[in-house]
Amino acid sequence: NQVVRDIERRAKYLLFHFDCGTLAIHLGMSGSLRVTSASAPIDKHDHVDLLFNNGAQLRFRDPRRFGLVVWLGKRPLTSRWLAHLGPEPLSDNFNGDYLYSRAANRRGAVKNFIMDGRIVVGVGNIYASEALHHAHIHPARGAGRISRHRYDDLCVAIKGVLARAIDAGGTTLRDYVSADGVPGFFEQQLAVYGREGSPCGLCSAPIRRRVIGQRSSFFCSQCQR
Repeated sequence: NQVVRDIERRAKYLLFHFDCGTLAIHLGMSGSLRVTSASAPIDKHDHVDLLFNNGAQLRFRDPRRFGLVVWLGKRPLTSRWLAHLGPEPLSDNFNGDYLYSRAANRRGAVKNFIMDGRIVVGVGNIYASEALHHAHIHPARGAGRISRHRYDDLCVAIKGVLARAIDAGGTTLRDYVSADGVPGFFEQQLAVYGREGSPCGLCSAPIRRRVIGQRSSFFCSQCQR
């Protein structure tokens, strides 16, 4: 008998706020939420139902089981799940000054740096590759060897790539669909990701692939330095 007072997102967590605390849901790689009737049959990949007074329910489905449902209590942002997270990439707090200051003395690859959720949330493998290409920065370049001006460009590129991806409904390569079951169409706009051997749209040099931080990275060796 609890009332949902608010729903918000922090990084990849959906936060359902009740008077008694907050429930967090992370969809993982293949998770989804669907509104069904309370009488809907349970599939083997259905794990959690939130029941409503009107006879409907919110069902969490996760075939690959990388998702998470966890109770965070009344101070969710200070919980161990959320307290360590960096700023949201589309917020005003995320800018070139911030990236430059956090990158100081770091020798690791800039791609790993911007994919670190403690630095900034929401920049996954696809969007990191795309943003670095738009900013003309090589993904293996040391994070501490990039100028303030280039971090300004990278910040603009990250925000732009994410905004365009949101407008396109996301990127569906395997599992992802929207809440309405519709796949995302940003794949059609990808400049480098998954395009090994194809010509760069800026200079026509072949797109290359390299494993950085155990993830495939796609880039143009001519445009990105």
